[in-house]
Amino acid sequence: MSDDPEPAENISGGTAGGGYADTFDADAPATRADAVVDRLGDLYWQKSYGGRDAFECLVRTILSQNTSDVASQPAHDALVDRYGGGPDLAEALASADQPELAETISSAGLYNQKSERIVDIAERIVEEYGGEDAFDAFVREDDPGTVRDTLLDMTGVGPKTADCVLLFAGGRDGVFPVDTHVHRIARRIGLAPPEADHETVREHLERDVPGGKCGFGHTAMIQFGREYCSARKPDCLDDPEACPMADVCDQVGVDPTAGDVTDPAEAGVADD
Repeated sequence: MSDDPEPAENISGGTAGGGYADTFDADAPATRADAVVDRLGDLYWQKSYGGRDAFECLVRTILSQNTSDVASQPAHDALVDRYGGGPDLAEALASADQPELAETISSAGLYNQKSERIVDIAERIVEEYGGEDAFDAFVREDDPGTVRDTLLDMTGVGPKTADCVLLFAGGRDGVFPVDTHVHRIARRIGLAPPEADHETVREHLERDVPGGKCGFGHTAMIQFGREYCSARKPDCLDDPEACPMADVCDQVGVDPTAGDVTDPAEAGVADD
């Protein structure tokens, strides 16, 4: 049984998640975002990440697109059970029958689209790297900007997926993936402009959060979004004191007095 406080159903949680408890500089935070991430670390966990197999991490992240980690985990397990028995998962998936793969991962949703993406990416990795081991070395050892650009050039890989591979497989500092939770919360708290898109939020967080803290800042912020800061009814809407981050949050787009919640982009401009 894992002692990891991060839930095992998270892509980065439990013994298979590649993360480990870590300690960080206890000096006063240099930025407001640094202070927020420290608070999230105290609330949930302080971890470093890296060590997951890069190709499997890429596949796992594709499966989680447009769904939750909980919903995509059975699809990942079924895929590994069917195709992971050989020496190279990329080779197995490059030669997989796409309809059969789609059936295998059906619990993840959008299974036809995702299976096509996985086969296409597997074919490319086998052709360009010879298999998953060389691709894994590329993700861990090459220039992170080059790795990110290469991942973004792959079918169906967007910035969040690329950054998750860099973080959870590559173990790269200074990478803060932005999913829907992070995009919402960073703007709601006031760590990025209310109108910022996902890439602008990422730029602000990676600028203002120390590199080693970006990994757990990402995972802990997601957990906070699930438990306290949902899109439609954050806990502070009914009771400001119910949120453990209330004293460091600008509540952009949240009006407890009126009982209204709007996207931060519709609520005006916060200080940057």
